Amino acid sequence: MYYDKLAFEISKSGHTGYSLPKNVFKDYKISESLLREEKIVLPELTEFEAVRHYTNVSFKNFGVEKGFYPLGSCTMKYNPKINEDIAALPGLSNVHPYQPTKTVQGLLEIYYNTQKILSEISGLYEFTLNPYAGAHGELVGLMIMKKFHQDNGDFKRTKVIVPESAHGTNPASATVAGFESVEVKSNQDGTVNIESLKEVLGDDIAGIMLTNPNTIGIFEKDILEIAKLVHEAGGLLYYDGANLNPLLGQARPGDMGFDIMHINIHKTFSTPHGGGGPGSGPVGVNKRLVHLLPSPVVKKVNDKFIIEDQNDTAIGQVTHFYGNMAVIVKAYTYLLTVGKENLGNIGRYSVLNANYIKESLKDLYLLPVDEVCKHEFVFDGLIDKSNHVTTLDIAKRMLDYDVHPPTVYFPLVFKESLMIEPPETESKETLDSFIDVMRKIALEAKTNPELVKGAPYNTVVKRLDEAKAARNPLVKYTDLIE
Repeated sequence: MYYDKLAFEISKSGHTGYSLPKNVFKDYKISESLLREEKIVLPELTEFEAVRHYTNVSFKNFGVEKGFYPLGSCTMKYNPKINEDIAALPGLSNVHPYQPTKTVQGLLEIYYNTQKILSEISGLYEFTLNPYAGAHGELVGLMIMKKFHQDNGDFKRTKVIVPESAHGTNPASATVAGFESVEVKSNQDGTVNIESLKEVLGDDIAGIMLTNPNTIGIFEKDILEIAKLVHEAGGLLYYDGANLNPLLGQARPGDMGFDIMHINIHKTFSTPHGGGGPGSGPVGVNKRLVHLLPSPVVKKVNDKFIIEDQNDTAIGQVTHFYGNMAVIVKAYTYLLTVGKENLGNIGRYSVLNANYIKESLKDLYLLPVDEVCKHEFVFDGLIDKSNHVTTLDIAKRMLDYDVHPPTVYFPLVFKESLMIEPPETESKETLDSFIDVMRKIALEAKTNPELVKGAPYNTVVKRLDEAKAARNPLVKYTDLIE
């Protein structure tokens, strides 16, 4: 009864799971303007019924703690519980941003140390932890880029270069920041075409947004040449930190010539990912841009930690207070747990895992870029397309094997993109199991294609009309019973 019904459907009048404590305050008359016009309707359940119901509901969700989650470009790695335990400590979870700084010296030390660790990892001079998410970090970085040029009286730099293989947030962030996006062509492996880049460089270019390794998982081998060309044209280089995971302990964006970058804490440093937040997207800059970082900033003066606003040269304040504190604490915990001596293994194992899967499946799945990849790679559907089994069909069928599908139909450079990223936290046994599932589906597509085209079969809901679901979603309980 609990598996397929809503809380309202198992509700029974008189069932109570909680009683309010006795009122020790005097009666208070609430203003009529604040009262509801109609009585609120809530399900009536015993505590046991409520616990059982929501526990069973949780089984219907899929997360990295339930099974393999090879979502390309998202780095869905395991979030160690020690991160949650540390962030929940009363001395951290019960603080208030208006407390005197002398009462939160430990927390400010965490902020300060995190900034310094990120600088060492990235090769950038200084970081702000204020941005709430990766996309927010992109916007902050572009605001810094814009103010840098305006402070130099260079108002005609209104364009930002975005490769055609870039993440979709890049042109969106550029537009929000007031820039015009200029697309440059990519080579077959998604790397920037140097000749195409040269054609668009000019005195109206503010900078370029790059992800390295790129969305196909290939390292930009000409990154030093790209940096040289953009800098000679007067532009800045912005690094999209979404694909930082394979570089940890191996290479640093700052050493490649990048001036600004954001880091996706939720991807690279194991804090919870998705669900609308909370998130964190720290932004780092090189030395000549430090004065533009948003306020407030955490600094160390005479062995004491202080909070101060940047001077009038900064871009201003981009968040309430100091960003998402608990997320930063979790990332700091993860960094200390891994340690400097082990950081390089994150990059090594994520690259090893991706190449292991790629090489194990390329006899059945079309590999348009047959090179050593970094943390992720892209198949272009099945090699054998004679039965017209699509990438979407494959993704749906994977659900029946209790595997979360990879990113599909992105990047747009391939028609049937299947983008796979196995993070460093996954074992060889898990990878082998995934490879076995993918080979089974390829065999099914050949011998029983209608089976794959009708998937999924073992999920709570079966094959959906996705266009109708997107245009006419049923999001309320009343929608389901009408």
